[in-house]
Amino acid sequence: MRLIGIADTHNKHHQIPIPDGDILIHAGDCTDGGTRNETKNFLEWFSRQPHQYKLLVPGNHDFFFEKPEYLKNIPSNIHLLIDNGVEIEGIKFWGSPVTPGLSNWAFNRERGEQIRKHWELIPQDTDILITHTPAFGILDEISRGINLGCEELAQILKVVQPSHHLFGHIHHGSGSVLRSGIRYSNLSVLDERLQAVHSPAVIDTHTQ
Repeated sequence: MRLIGIADTHNKHHQIPIPDGDILIHAGDCTDGGTRNETKNFLEWFSRQPHQYKLLVPGNHDFFFEKPEYLKNIPSNIHLLIDNGVEIEGIKFWGSPVTPGLSNWAFNRERGEQIRKHWELIPQDTDILITHTPAFGILDEISRGINLGCEELAQILKVVQPSHHLFGHIHHGSGSVLRSGIRYSNLSVLDERLQAVHSPAVIDTHTQ
């Protein structure tokens, strides 16, 4: 099964050539201001993509997904993952949009116990974890050399041990690395100047 992964498109989704695959995954920040019109535009584009399955995890810019009354308007062919999961052809996916921080961004949670409650929801048999935030110390370094990933998520990953952890949020950290049996992929397609410089990730995985 071929997974195509993107994140941090910030309204520039129309500019990004999307490869063919079975599952298209967006790991957050599909919009920039999180407005109704931005969200509608993205969802219409995302739902039209030819991939059989489409998974969406919102990011800290995607304010409209925090509105319960809007969630009923998600196109039926998109799996919206907000602290929940879906099984596709034997592969168990789990997604969460929360990011550590105290500012007024969408889905922000305080570091420590508050955000840990979200990570403790992740089932231990998760095969592929999709979050917006990276774990601390893994593809989470901004250009000034500061790591902004989540310490609590890093601890939970040692227990859950998915085969893949897909995320975005830190544009400067785009890329992939294998550590302790987990393939970590930062799916950011825009750089820190919001220019589309990175290609979508292509991930081949096996069904059970």
